[in-house]
Amino acid sequence: MQKITIVLFTVFVLASANIYASDSEPIAKAKMESGVAKEVLLNDAVATDALKEFRSLSRVDRKMRIANAKAAMKDYKAAKASGSEPSTNTILMVILAILLPPLAVYLHEGTINGKFWLDLLLTLLFFLPGLIYALIVVLG
Repeated sequence: MQKITIVLFTVFVLASANIYASDSEPIAKAKMESGVAKEVLLNDAVATDALKEFRSLSRVDRKMRIANAKAAMKDYKAAKASGSEPSTNTILMVILAILLPPLAVYLHEGTINGKFWLDLLLTLLFFLPGLIYALIVVLG
């Protein structure tokens, strides 16, 4: 399964490089036409061109490109796992925590638990401690 994913990733990387590198006749023709079927033709033409280009490479260049694709896939998975960039969900949860702290805690936890009740109590007594606690729960 990993080999198939890597090969598909390599083909798409080569295909995207091919789109920006040159505007061949099948691609230009497909760009002029519209519709989902035409987009599929475009993708097939790009994949075919990329595959031809990949096959024309020497064995060393092929191995180098595959190694680069594997490294890019590994970096992507590591970045996704570490969550280095805040997702849209996190940003929305922070906004919700500012507006309605107990609701943000409930949605983050997925159930009504002790954290929800504590945040509700803090919010009802004084808004600021509830807000701070909700931000700690959502971001922590």
